Amino acid sequence: MNFEYLLKQISFIQEIDKLKYIQRKTCLFNSQRKENDAEHSWHLAIMAMVLAEHANEPVDTMKVVKMLLIHDLVEIDAGDVFLFDTAINHTNTHAERLAAERLFGLLPAEQALEFTEIWEEFEAAATPEARFAKSIDRLEPVLQNVSNGGGTWKEHQVSYEKVVQKVQTMARGSETLWSFAKALIDDSVEKGFIQKEH
Repeated sequence: MNFEYLLKQISFIQEIDKLKYIQRKTCLFNSQRKENDAEHSWHLAIMAMVLAEHANEPVDTMKVVKMLLIHDLVEIDAGDVFLFDTAINHTNTHAERLAAERLFGLLPAEQALEFTEIWEEFEAAATPEARFAKSIDRLEPVLQNVSNGGGTWKEHQVSYEKVVQKVQTMARGSETLWSFAKALIDDSVEKGFIQKEH
């Protein structure tokens, strides 16, 4: 038994426990408690398994699940960036790249490479799996905000137009889920959860 190899894996496992302490802006369904990144990642992974049939193209569901469990680990170092933040763009940043190198670098070399490649694939959104994973990542906050009477949309005065602009990228991975989300967003205007700019 190569305990040095195993100890690297255990070190990584211990380090990613910190994801449970990274608070997101969105709250749990029908709740005022903020969701943490670990809860978010778990929920997305289950959603991907349940909703995989709605992807625009056939996807390797296990690969999508891996992406969704790995994609936010970098926030242990880089922090969570609110999707509608006006100061920091919600895209892959230098800080996230450094975080990926440090965190995945704790693993044995072969696993470090696998995790890095999965994270990079998600970020690039160039494969059916990555596009679908991104769709799932956009859907959950819509469901949460609707369940909370507007949630972070209302709290941060995010306009209907900005929500649609950010969320419509879902269509690249699932036209079905985007149509559903758009109907919820439109209904949120009628209910006063969100306001149009004009």
